Amino acid sequence: MAQKTSAIYKQPAYRWGSLSLFVTIAIILGALGFEYLGGFKPCPLCLQQRYAYYIAIPVLFFALVLLSAEKKQFAMALLFFISMVFLANSAFGVYHAGAEWGFWAAPMTCGGTGDALQGGGMKLLSALKNVDVVDCGKPSLIILGLSLAGWNAIISLCLTIGCLKAAFYASEDAVI
Repeated sequence: MAQKTSAIYKQPAYRWGSLSLFVTIAIILGALGFEYLGGFKPCPLCLQQRYAYYIAIPVLFFALVLLSAEKKQFAMALLFFISMVFLANSAFGVYHAGAEWGFWAAPMTCGGTGDALQGGGMKLLSALKNVDVVDCGKPSLIILGLSLAGWNAIISLCLTIGCLKAAFYASEDAVI
């Protein structure tokens, strides 16, 4: 039996899950705003880092529905899964930020230099001259000393913690 709406908001698992969902939506909207309103074109690694958010939004929403329906074990499993997705995304953000700051090389497919296409057809190379490829090894924007990839690493780590807290609170309330 589902709980009354007023009672579900008092549960810590639901609060942490809701906060994680809200932050996830805000971050992806911010990224899309930087791209479409601010004119900052994302590199391929930036686009790949968005996958975690695209996966998390419907899964977090479904986990909240499960919490309200008192299906806490299933909700706990989904929240734990999303926490691992965000942990992996945080590591991916560290990798991207490290490539931007020159700690290691960015992938060869990410620079737009054509190195990955050596030996390719001349038509393809001439067509690629007109394509605007964003270099993953150079930060397009720095805010408070961190690139957007660095901020993504920090935010994804915070979302990992938020989803884990929600999962652990759901496990405390779950009937096993």
